[in-house]
Amino acid sequence: MTDPQHPQRTQAILMLVLANLLWGVSFPIVKALLLIHEQLIPQASPWFSALYTTAPRFLFAVGLMVIFRPRNLRGITRGELKQGVVLGLFTATGMFLQNDALQFTHASTSAFLTQFYAIMIPLVLAIRARRSPGGRVWVCCALVLAGVAILGQFNWRDLSFGRGEWETLLCSVFFMGQILWLGKKEFAGNDSERLSFVMFATEGIVFWTAVAALAPDVHAVVAPWKSGPWVGLTVMLAVFCTLGAFLLMNKWQPKITATEAGLIYCVEPIFSAVMALFLPAWFSAWAGINYANETATWTLLVGGGLITLANVVLQLKPPADV
Repeated sequence: MTDPQHPQRTQAILMLVLANLLWGVSFPIVKALLLIHEQLIPQASPWFSALYTTAPRFLFAVGLMVIFRPRNLRGITRGELKQGVVLGLFTATGMFLQNDALQFTHASTSAFLTQFYAIMIPLVLAIRARRSPGGRVWVCCALVLAGVAILGQFNWRDLSFGRGEWETLLCSVFFMGQILWLGKKEFAGNDSERLSFVMFATEGIVFWTAVAALAPDVHAVVAPWKSGPWVGLTVMLAVFCTLGAFLLMNKWQPKITATEAGLIYCVEPIFSAVMALFLPAWFSAWAGINYANETATWTLLVGGGLITLANVVLQLKPPADV
């Protein structure tokens, strides 16, 4: 399975799977934060609540890097600044569109349509190179989408393309841009920590600007910081799901192809489903919210199995980006 031209391939794949695990933890954390918001700031709009679960994670991420890794942040190059700013804009825009779309479509539909970057990446690369990546890659893409659809219990009868669906597809385009931009060869010499710092700072500026514009009053901004569970969950979101996951992504994704990365990132819904089996009850007991555990069903086994199968088949003969 190991490509002799990329001796770190196996390690890179494992590190990206770990990044997916950390992102998977974010879903129950964000859900718990939103429920806490409903208690603390019932007058806040859904947009503000969604933004305010996201903005602090980047503030903490930037602050922690400044405190614990100051020497590593010195000497940011023009290339790292360019790559980090664009990555931050891609990611922030994708997150905003995804959060807004969830107000107008089913969560299962959002989960399914978001993963369309797994097909769009090889399609864009094929158009650029004017040749197909091969039947095996397309079969793996189909397996992944089928797995995500089953895992999220996606219902075709509920699908009607309105604002939520179009916004979700658009957010998938921005996530595709993030993956492709991170893998550009011109940035091969960039330091992953410095570009991550620029990325987090860019996202922080974008989200805090939006928070300032949508905050109903000063109380809505200050109140959550008086809640121990809210601060604790936000720190967890910053340390594990932001610093941990994105530092892994930015360091290890360039060591494999963008096509592989797009399919590996589709493992995230498996971890999200597993975490939802037990974390909600823990968070509820801690924060005093009503957030029930989900139950294991055949969809987790079948959907997760198809996604895993697709990635195993892909690694039997790793593709080269066309």
